[in-house]
Amino acid sequence: MSGTLLDALVREPGGATPPGGRSLRAADPYGDDAQLALYVCYELHYQGFSGVDDAWEWDPDLLRARQVLERRFLDALRSEATAHDDPQAAVAGLLVEPADGAGVSHHLRDEGELWQLREYIAHRSLYQLKEADPHVWVVPRLRGRAKAAMAAVEYDEFGAGRGERVHAELFAELMTDLALDPTYNHYLNATSARMLAVVNMMSLLGLHRALRGALVGHFATVEITSSPASDRLAQALRRLGAGEAAVFFYTEHVEADAVHEQVVRHGVIDGLLTREPALAKDVAFGVDATVLLEDRFAEEVLGAWREGRSALRVPL
Repeated sequence: MSGTLLDALVREPGGATPPGGRSLRAADPYGDDAQLALYVCYELHYQGFSGVDDAWEWDPDLLRARQVLERRFLDALRSEATAHDDPQAAVAGLLVEPADGAGVSHHLRDEGELWQLREYIAHRSLYQLKEADPHVWVVPRLRGRAKAAMAAVEYDEFGAGRGERVHAELFAELMTDLALDPTYNHYLNATSARMLAVVNMMSLLGLHRALRGALVGHFATVEITSSPASDRLAQALRRLGAGEAAVFFYTEHVEADAVHEQVVRHGVIDGLLTREPALAKDVAFGVDATVLLEDRFAEEVLGAWREGRSALRVPL
């Protein structure tokens, strides 16, 4: 299915037919094929691809194919991410970290090796090199306090007016420090469907106005959990001898995201639900879906490392 899509995209819009029919409806919503196809479709809304006509972005046949995949993906998430109906309870759960300390950042801080740290950074580059971009789409769909608070956080993510402090640029410098290729989407062919699902969910929620509540829930999850995880990753980088450019990316997030957590909770979420209380369940869903996909990605990565093998499709 994804191969059919790629074959179509290198031709003129209207000159080739994107995948359709049974292959779309039968695809595993979390599988390699569906997630790669979705990622490629979404990328047309970001930086696009060399050799692909920009007109494909709004090609009706391609949008119909994408819609089928989106519905399968969203249905799967809604059937599994059901821990909370109340957004306050969902957010409260994020404020207490698991006692077992079994996450990827814990592993990298305490016992991770340099090759594992580099693999993790390669995986995360699919999002970090477009950090905050999916969230911008929600700004026109918010009003009042929620819009102002969301814009304030995004302003920081984009460097507060300084191009060299844009977080995606800082991540590229981190990658260079670790002898990784910082080219946008360079590791797309090496990462896994579980990482693609994390990024695709952000694009899905951002592109659809009807999912604005879920996007806010997702964004809250990212900001609330970022600060402690960033602190652990900064410690891991120091322990493994990384340079200051690499360490700075995460130390910057420790402070910034601690502030962002408060702004998102009290400004964005409260501001949104004051105006649109009917979106409460959607906000909770956004939190739960993010936790679900991040946990599955962590499980896959740590499982591979425990077996002494690469967590990437194409090892570094």
